[in-house]
Amino acid sequence: MPNPIATISMRSGAHIRIELRPDQAPNTVASFISLANAGLFDDYPVSRIVPGYVVDASYTAFGRDACKYLIANESRCSGFPNTLRVEPGVIAMGGYPQGIAGGEFFFPLDYFEKLDGHYPAFGVILEGMEEVRRWTGVPLRPVPGAPEGVEINEPVTPIYIDRVRVETFGSAFPPPVKLQAVLPENWK
Repeated sequence: MPNPIATISMRSGAHIRIELRPDQAPNTVASFISLANAGLFDDYPVSRIVPGYVVDASYTAFGRDACKYLIANESRCSGFPNTLRVEPGVIAMGGYPQGIAGGEFFFPLDYFEKLDGHYPAFGVILEGMEEVRRWTGVPLRPVPGAPEGVEINEPVTPIYIDRVRVETFGSAFPPPVKLQAVLPENWK
């Protein structure tokens, strides 16, 4: 069976197609598919852009209670055999000291050792990386109240995700296994 294909459709009409890699991070992929196909990423503005570093779709669990959960870290630092490098051209899941976010995905804009092997890369961008790069050139403004040492910029004119859907080609993916953990402060 082919790997699942995620399509992120932007309100601008642009699309980002991603081959998800359950062989690299099975629970992370299951979590992404569950949230995407439930429509929980839809109608949401890209929340954080740090040119030369990352684009985070959200750092507040998309402001939706159903997205506010943590999963185990399927990356090398946790002993998981995830060989995808966290570098431009992949999608990865963000995390916190108490676990990886269930759905806070990000796109790395360069290679950084502090990201690679510490956050699970779970897919490869097939088309649309030029759209992600375009976002780094839009006017940005700092978000007040960011934690010390964390750069959070948002677009002056919001960049909306219209919808995210995943074609699984008939393969079934179980619901994600969630951790029992204290949720991050920025989700409350």
